[in-house]
Amino acid sequence: MSGIDTRYVQFFDGGIAPEHDLLGGKCASLVTMTAAGMPVPPGFAVTTATYDEFVEGSGLAATISTLLEDLDADDVTSVDRVSQLIRDRICSAPVPQHLREAVIAAWGQLQGRFAEPVPVAVRSSATAEDLPDASFAGQQDTYLWLTEEQEVHEHIRKCWASLYTSRAITYRLKNGIPEEGLSMAVAVQKMVSARTAGVAMTLNPSTGDRSKVVIDASWGIGEAVVSGHVTPDNIMLDKVMLSIVSEHIGDKHIELVPDPAQRGLVEIEVDAERRRVRSLSDAELRAVAELAKRAEK
Repeated sequence: MSGIDTRYVQFFDGGIAPEHDLLGGKCASLVTMTAAGMPVPPGFAVTTATYDEFVEGSGLAATISTLLEDLDADDVTSVDRVSQLIRDRICSAPVPQHLREAVIAAWGQLQGRFAEPVPVAVRSSATAEDLPDASFAGQQDTYLWLTEEQEVHEHIRKCWASLYTSRAITYRLKNGIPEEGLSMAVAVQKMVSARTAGVAMTLNPSTGDRSKVVIDASWGIGEAVVSGHVTPDNIMLDKVMLSIVSEHIGDKHIELVPDPAQRGLVEIEVDAERRRVRSLSDAELRAVAELAKRAEK
């Protein structure tokens, strides 16, 4: 990682400690899984130190604190107004050149690993994600299939700004979660052009039964599953035997696929025949379940 300032940028496979305060929840998990030999697409974290230095140096930290002072969580109009003000300022305030250069160097090194340019996902990784008594799922942003360096800079800012959506502000106010110490890292990670994607859980989420693995899967890029835009296939396996206990074939009416012409993802309709077919074979289900068990371990 020559030329990389590791205060501001850290690669997942750089042999770093998964420090939650520096990397946020998502990036810390990606570092842990990479170190454990899991097949994690390569990428880097733009650390919380970058965000902190940006908001402090630009005077935004004081502005944000003033705007949030005495804000009433039930006053929706005021929350929306303050949210928009804060996000606009985060997206427009100049980022110091040395912080931009750290990201530029990391972007160059990531792209240099491949024979041709690869698209990336830019994903929020907040320090306040999934606390023991609060879940922040879906509150911060993810941007997919970005191909240009300038787009990456813009979307890192958008991730920072997503700390202050109306929903996130209201959630923190209502749950007594302090703004002090709140920060945001951002993952910049190679995209996978998935035929099938989804989520695997090493328990039955309905009952808590840890002897099962539950897999939700659908055609195309996984965002359609995690956003709830499709009804995925739902398959339950026995965790030891890896045999199918139950399965429900979801409708899977749309899929997200890459469109090189548009340099992004497009949503297309899935034909009737593929909707009725399970999106993972028996062998693929077993392979996913084995991966999930390794991750759990």
